Amino acid sequence: MDVFAIVNPLSGAGANPDVAAGRVALLTERFAASGTDGSVHLTRHRGHAAELATQAVAQGARIVLAWGGDGTINEIGSIVAGTSSALGIVPAGSGNGFAAELGVPWHPPDAIDVVIHGRDRLVDAGELDGRLFFNIAGIGFDAAVAEEFNARGTIGNRGMGPYVRIGIRQTFRYRASTYRVTLDGEPFVSNALVIAFANGREYGNRIRMAPQALVDDGKLEAVVVEDRGSWSRLWAGRHLALGSADKAARVMVRSIESARIETDGEILYHLDGEVGRARGAVTIRVRPRVLKVRVR
Repeated sequence: MDVFAIVNPLSGAGANPDVAAGRVALLTERFAASGTDGSVHLTRHRGHAAELATQAVAQGARIVLAWGGDGTINEIGSIVAGTSSALGIVPAGSGNGFAAELGVPWHPPDAIDVVIHGRDRLVDAGELDGRLFFNIAGIGFDAAVAEEFNARGTIGNRGMGPYVRIGIRQTFRYRASTYRVTLDGEPFVSNALVIAFANGREYGNRIRMAPQALVDDGKLEAVVVEDRGSWSRLWAGRHLALGSADKAARVMVRSIESARIETDGEILYHLDGEVGRARGAVTIRVRPRVLKVRVR
């Protein structure tokens, strides 16, 4: 099989019930027009994308297409990584940070053409607490924002607007923790607002946490943002929009291969926007050139 397409019918769809049928029709039409041996599958519940991706890899699919947001791409990419299959992307999320990093078109017909006619590129992944991420993983404030955003489900707009509103609200609510941080064997203590590990440069929508990150350099960019007062947090946030987070005051950026984060109590983290929790400590490492993706 050439392409095994996995479509999240909810990503970017809002409450429109016709979106899923339109996505299936477009894929079917593009496959037929290009002579591609392809099949289309809709996700039906949480974790279903991973189940379908496992089926695709087992069937020897040359390309496993993920139509959805960063969470869907993470779920499918985590199965495809390390196999002979390539990951294709049709972005349909709120941020689409990984797709932006790879230069994948946002217009679905153009993105499908890249999947069918593009080339393969090997990229790195990060691993946190045994789980893969392909764009950015974060501990602290950005994880709290992701948790509140995800709690909204499919209700209302899931674009940039809610992220901004939630981010401002968390700016005045979030309480930072003290972490024992070890980056490539070098320990220090930080009362950190955010500790991010970036494979790609941006969360999405041009909000850049790690302007120097490269997805295929065998490194992760560790970004440690020291906590500050609420109004100072808000003012410092402008660096994300300006693409200058690495130049902000009390921000440390370092290219690393491994890390360990420890704290007293629970660690709230996110992987490409999907939230998780751990007790006491997490380890992070880079997985060089583990994922094959389709690009222009």
